[in-house]
Formats: sequence, structure tokens, C-alpha cells
Amino acid sequence: MIQSILGLFYEDFVIGDEIKHALSKTIFESDNNLFSLLTMNYHPVHTNLIYAEANQHGKLLVVGTLVFSLVVGMTVPDISGKAIANLGYEDIKHLNPVFVNDTLYAKTKILAKRESHSKKDRGIVYVETIGYNQHGIAVISFRRNVLIKKRYD
Repeated sequence: MIQSILGLFYEDFVIGDEIKHALSKTIFESDNNLFSLLTMNYHPVHTNLIYAEANQHGKLLVVGTLVFSLVVGMTVPDISGKAIANLGYEDIKHLNPVFVNDTLYAKTKILAKRESHSKKDRGIVYVETIGYNQHGIAVISFRRNVLIKKRYD
């Protein structure tokens, strides 16, 4: 499937195709701290090095909803750049921990698509995205339905 920095029209999505997204992001301690503050997630495993070192992973964990937000953002140029709306997210799974200084990547598989029943200028694309770290280990997966514009000819 060809990537586009402006997004894809409904007709461009092919069931079974997989997009390896070009965007990536290294998560810095400042990213994790700011996100924790903004979202009022003050759990010490995200914000207290001494506490985190004394627990299961021995280092600061990145907030799971930050991982989710970043991976969704990485998909925008390819999946939802021409979207009218994200209709819903489902089956969000945190598969492995993410740590400060990990780098995230993402890929998305096109699972299904259908034309809108109510409006002819759009369709719904159903996709599954997997986020993975610099070692190729999957850290998050989720599915979503995206309402996407059709191409006008």
C-alpha cells in the first residue's frame, strides 16, 4: 500500500494490506512527566524513580495512555488524514511495558471496509494497529473504525 502524507481516500484502502507507518517517536522522561501531569496520573511508577526502581520492572514506566496516544498519532498521515471521524476504538491491549527512552513505531492492517449507509460521499474502514519498540517487540494493539471521505472524480 502506498503511504501518503495527506491521508488516503476510502477507495485507496485494500483489505489485507498493511502499512508500516513512517513516523516514530522516542519517549523522553519529559514527555512522560508532562503527560502524567496533564492527565492527572500521579502513580509513582510513572513519576518517582526510587519507587519505580523498587518495583517489578526496576525503572520508570511510560503511561499506557501516552503510548496509545502516540501510536494513534503515528497513523494519522496514512489512516485518518482524510477522516471525517474516528467512530470508535476497541480491544486496546497493552502487550508489553514501555520505558523512558524507548522508541515507538507502528503498523496498521486493513481488516474490512464498507460504504456508509446514510451518505454516499464516505465509507468506514476497520483497521488494527500494532505499536512496537526499537527491539521489534509489540507493546500495544488496538482496532478502530474510521469514517473516511471518498474520492471525488
